[in-house]
Amino acid sequence: MADSETLECITEHERILQEIESTDTACVGPTLRSIYDDQPNAHKRFMEKLDARIRNHDREIEKMCNFHHQGFVDAITELLKVRADAEKLMGQVTDTNRRLQDAGREVTAQTEEVIRCRVQQRNMATTVEKLQLCIPVLEMYSKLKEQLESKRVSQYRFCQIMAENLPRLREEIKDISMSDLKDFLESIRKHSDKVGETAMRQAQQHRTFNSAVAKQASMGHYIKPVYSLNERTHAHTPNGLLMDDDTGDDEADEEILTAQDLVDFSPVYRCLHIYTVLGDRETFENYYRKQRKKQARLVLQPQANMHETVEDVAFRCSSGCFDHILHATQGLVTRAFTDELWNMALSKIIAVLRTHSSYCDDPDLVLELKNLIVIFADTLQGYGFPVNRLFDLLFEVRDQYNETLLKKWALVFREIFELDNYSPIPVETEDEYKLVVSRFPFHDAEIEKQDFPKKLPMSQSVPQIYTQVKEFIYASLKFSESLHRSSTEIDDMLRKSTNLLLTRTLSSCLQNLIKKPHIGLTELVQIIINTTHLEQACRYLEEFITNITNVSPETVHTTRLYGLSTFKDARHAAEGEIYTKLNQKIDEFIQLADYEWGMAESDGRASGYLMDLINFLRSTFQVFTHLPGKVAQTACMSACKHLSTSLMQMLLDTELKQISMGAIQQFNLDVIQCELFASSEPVPGFQGDTLQLAFIDLRQLLDLFMVWDWSTYLADYGQPTSKYLRVNPATALALLEKMKDTSKKNNIFSQFRKNDRDKQKLIETVVKQLRSLVNGMSS
Repeated sequence: MADSETLECITEHERILQEIESTDTACVGPTLRSIYDDQPNAHKRFMEKLDARIRNHDREIEKMCNFHHQGFVDAITELLKVRADAEKLMGQVTDTNRRLQDAGREVTAQTEEVIRCRVQQRNMATTVEKLQLCIPVLEMYSKLKEQLESKRVSQYRFCQIMAENLPRLREEIKDISMSDLKDFLESIRKHSDKVGETAMRQAQQHRTFNSAVAKQASMGHYIKPVYSLNERTHAHTPNGLLMDDDTGDDEADEEILTAQDLVDFSPVYRCLHIYTVLGDRETFENYYRKQRKKQARLVLQPQANMHETVEDVAFRCSSGCFDHILHATQGLVTRAFTDELWNMALSKIIAVLRTHSSYCDDPDLVLELKNLIVIFADTLQGYGFPVNRLFDLLFEVRDQYNETLLKKWALVFREIFELDNYSPIPVETEDEYKLVVSRFPFHDAEIEKQDFPKKLPMSQSVPQIYTQVKEFIYASLKFSESLHRSSTEIDDMLRKSTNLLLTRTLSSCLQNLIKKPHIGLTELVQIIINTTHLEQACRYLEEFITNITNVSPETVHTTRLYGLSTFKDARHAAEGEIYTKLNQKIDEFIQLADYEWGMAESDGRASGYLMDLINFLRSTFQVFTHLPGKVAQTACMSACKHLSTSLMQMLLDTELKQISMGAIQQFNLDVIQCELFASSEPVPGFQGDTLQLAFIDLRQLLDLFMVWDWSTYLADYGQPTSKYLRVNPATALALLEKMKDTSKKNNIFSQFRKNDRDKQKLIETVVKQLRSLVNGMSS
């Protein structure tokens, strides 16, 4: 029987081992558990079986390794032999590549020379062909010249007719050529926008192509969109060439044309040649220069309506401001004339652009204007014109751009504050926590140790504001693109614009938010917590800008972010508003007070309004536990002082004429509740009875009247050890006068009672002495 059980156990162990070897590791647990659920010593026998199985596998592994060891060694030996050949092959490939490059450069040079020679050959063939057409005319002219030299023609009538008609023909030719010139100038006036657009597009393509080549060399292949003209977007293809989004054949052909190809200058050349041959070149030059200057003024004249697009302004300013004739002729347009024309045009251009930029309130539109100014400057610089004043204009446009950004982000911040619930962010899962941390750099060891769900101390506006500040930095960075500014200049610009965002825009939004009537104490507490976390995040914004510009924050001239002072100021304003609103709430409760100042004796319990006030203060100070300790302590002390002052003013109110001893007793019960509240440590951190001292003036005054200890007060007055040191004689006199009137009123019915007469005499005596003290103080 035992043998059968042992055999069955061994079989079961074999099955378990096979199951462990063949199944997934996640399912091993139940299998192993079945071993311990079996016979008491079954796990020991299983361990022995397992050790035997392990030793068996080790032997098999060792056999397998021994069997393949020699093959592995042979493979390594072969690889070592191949390594030397591979290095030799690499050297040969490198050498072949170098020689191929050297040979290619020579072939390229020869190819360019062949192209140049073929162009010359084609031009020579064309010239020969045209000259052959002129040979008959030249032969006739040669014969005519011989006849004129031998004076054989003058006697003919046709010679006289020609002599009479030639001057008239010359004038007609001059008039016709001048008419062609006027038509040319009119055509230029009509098509100047197209000419300027084409010239700017060529400059844009040249700039973006060079930029693509530079970035391709440093960053690899990518496709990036660039700014466009007339809503036509270009992109860089992986090979670095420009690719238009409209690939129509007609427009593709049109893109190949240069600005000069769009204008037929033959009327100018022809008219210039005719006037030069006829000896009247100066007249032509003066007329041409006068008309070009007039055209420049007309082109640059601002329109009556100010609703043009930025592109219309740029095209209108760019057209007519360069002169191809300067490079194609000699003397017709001089450099001095061109410079004079350019300076006049540039002044008008800057005035037009400055006017239009001042009307822009959209940052995208200002950014488009900046891009067009850059293209325009590149265009004119390509024609040899100085454009430094245009780049100076960009500084003004940059300030305008920053202003529009600040206005836009002011609306963004206001919307964020309006939609905020001013409650800690609830986090249910790890993924939600990671999402919040990815948007805002939050680190708190205690909160990270807590189990989910948990709450992050800041409200939802904090990560949104942090994200929007980063978006603002990106938007501000866009203006520096393609301006060829150094990293230090870009870093300085980003930090200054970010400082404006924090110190002016965000600070103003926070100050306005704090003053809004619907912002209560709970919201103010959350705002203080939010500003604390935003202040801590400023160093991450510093790192963010550093990562963009690669300028170390330790650089001497690096501008620091002023976010720390911004959030400190906002936090102090919120703290002050907490004190104000807390005092206002206390005043609202005190207005509900309804004392019966003539009561004979007190009710024996504190007033309802005061208990409600104390309950409100307790719940409020519980919310303050998330505030910094000094803020909560200051708020609690301020509330207690304000409550004590308000109660004192209630007793001394000039409209209150009479107070009974019963009312004093009732008032004393209320002050006792205030003292109990102060001693219960509603806010931790106070030392000793510091908070109770807020009510010390009331306490000593009420004790004086409750005990009726006038002899002690008058005897010890002025002594630093006086029991009633905080009781002012004027205050005691004012309150005693109110009780004196009550005694007089009651004296009608109690004038025959000796005690009442004695009390009345005592009051009169004390009043006289208090008056003498008050008069002594005033003198």
